[in-house]
Amino acid sequence: MKRCDYAFPFRIDGVSGQGARAPSYEAHVEQMIRQVLLTTPGERVNRPLFGAGLRRLLFAPNAEPLNATAQMLVLQALTDALAEHIDVKEVKVHGAGEVDDEGQILIRIDYVIRQTRAPQHTEVLIP
Repeated sequence: MKRCDYAFPFRIDGVSGQGARAPSYEAHVEQMIRQVLLTTPGERVNRPLFGAGLRRLLFAPNAEPLNATAQMLVLQALTDALAEHIDVKEVKVHGAGEVDDEGQILIRIDYVIRQTRAPQHTEVLIP
């Protein structure tokens, strides 16, 4: 069966009239990572455990426990949702006060795409 890597957010391609597709498998995987990190558990009716729930940490005191908690949430969410697609190698978290705008969390994920064995990294800013 042929894989169909739809773009996120979902939209209709103006040329084909079908669902737009990600430009590459690597881009599709990055979009899936963003979906996991920006979704709060309970937000999706049919998948109530899906997501990392990082927004609840935005107003937590900026300290080492915040970074450790965020790392754990990211690792758990990515392992649960994307274990067949990626191997997470490292998660770095920069909390409020460490990025330009307070009240944001910057997360960098280093991972390997299982299908291509290509090392990648993604940075996601949680507003």
